[in-house]
Amino acid sequence: MPIILAIETSSELASCALLLDAPRGAKVLSRESGGVRTHSQSVLPMVQELLNEAGIKLADCDAIAFGAGPGSFTGVRTACGVAQGLAFGADLPVLPLLTLAAMAEACRARTGAVEVLAVLDARMNEVYWAQYRYDGGWTTVVEPVLSAPEAVQPLAVDGLAACGNGFAAYPQAFEGKAFAAGAHPDIVPHARELALLAAPALAAGQALPAAAAQPLYLRNKVAYTSAERQAINAAKAGA
Repeated sequence: MPIILAIETSSELASCALLLDAPRGAKVLSRESGGVRTHSQSVLPMVQELLNEAGIKLADCDAIAFGAGPGSFTGVRTACGVAQGLAFGADLPVLPLLTLAAMAEACRARTGAVEVLAVLDARMNEVYWAQYRYDGGWTTVVEPVLSAPEAVQPLAVDGLAACGNGFAAYPQAFEGKAFAAGAHPDIVPHARELALLAAPALAAGQALPAAAAQPLYLRNKVAYTSAERQAINAAKAGA
């Protein structure tokens, strides 16, 4: 089992996780911190706590995974910047992973569902969503999409489970829709699931050099806001 550090800051929740080998299988240590404005300040201390708890150094890791998106612009840039900085310093590869896939993994762990719809609040009256199927590994049924919440149209399958804070953000848009019944609105992207997804991704040869780390954007935007510049500069300085 590889040792993988995972970083996720695409939503209001910042989290870090460390995947370790253990006598009874994979073990995941994790930390989390709420408050999107503090993500760039909270990530590096959480990383250090995890490494200290595991008794290892960053260079002992095999790769650094991060939530590449979709998600908030500041959030995905922060995760990418911190992962890239750490990877450069320790000469490690990076694994950009989808936030919606991490949500699907969390939903499967909670419900046992193998057909999952993940819906993440994108603000501005829009959501990011995707549909996944698990059969020993994840396959994408519907690629990540940015749309109005009313336009979410998953493929009809038996046993479809829905999750994500998009359901809590726009309850009226999903009212009366069968796929939204019993949705789990408290599930958001977390580094714990990213770490678990990172192991097969690393085995499949999906790791990239640190210089190739890039966020995934589904909404066009060409300029950084002042707040985004401050967050990215802080992340780079900390890294």
